[in-house]
Amino acid sequence: MIEVTTGSAAERVEASLRRSIIALDVLPGTRLSEQEIAVRHGVSRQPVREAFIGLSRTRLVEVRPQRGTVVTKISVPRLMQARFVREAIETAVVRRACETFDPASRRRIDDVVALQAERAALGDHAGFQRADTLFHAALAEGAGCALAWESVRDVKAHLDRACQLTLADPATMLPLVEQHRAILAGLDARDPDAAAEAMRHHLWEIVRALPRAEARYPDLFE
Repeated sequence: MIEVTTGSAAERVEASLRRSIIALDVLPGTRLSEQEIAVRHGVSRQPVREAFIGLSRTRLVEVRPQRGTVVTKISVPRLMQARFVREAIETAVVRRACETFDPASRRRIDDVVALQAERAALGDHAGFQRADTLFHAALAEGAGCALAWESVRDVKAHLDRACQLTLADPATMLPLVEQHRAILAGLDARDPDAAAEAMRHHLWEIVRALPRAEARYPDLFE
C-alpha cells in the first residue's frame, strides 16, 4: 500500500515539474531543491527523488550525486534528434490518416485548428501550445494510431522548451496554423505524399527559428 501511494505521489511531482520545466517557469541551469519541492507538494523527499530519476530518463534534469539535481540546458543536438524521431513518426501518421480519417475526425480537428487560430490572434502562447498538442494528438487518433502520439510525447519535451522561446508573438504563431491547414489539405485530397511533405515542412519550423532563439537567450543553451 505504501509503495502505491509513494509511486502516485512521485508521478504527480514528476508531472508538475515536467510542466514547469517545459514552460520555462523553471529555467535551464536551475538547481532543484528536494526539500523545497517536497514541502510545496506536501510529500516526503522520497517521491521527489523518484520524480528526479524519471525526469533524468528524458534528460530534462541531470542528477549529480553529492552535488544535487540541475535542470539541463537546451541541447541543440538532442533537440535535432528529437525532431528527427518526431518527423519519422508523424509523417507516417499523416500517410495513414489519408486512408483512415473519417468525417467525425475531420470535424474534431477543424475545431482544434479554429481554437488554435483564435489563441494565436490573441497572443495566448500557452493556449496556442495546448491547441497544437491537441492537433497532433487528433491526427494520430484519427489515423488509428494514438500510441504513436504517446511515443512522440516522450521525445518532444526538448522541442517544446525551444518553442517557448520561438513563439513569442502572434506573428510567429499564425504561420504554424497555416501549416496545419496545409497538412489537412493533403488529408482532404487523400494525397499521402502532399500530407507528409506538409508535415515535414511544419516540423522543420523549429530548426528555422532556432538560430534567433540561441542568439537571444544564449545562457539557456548548452
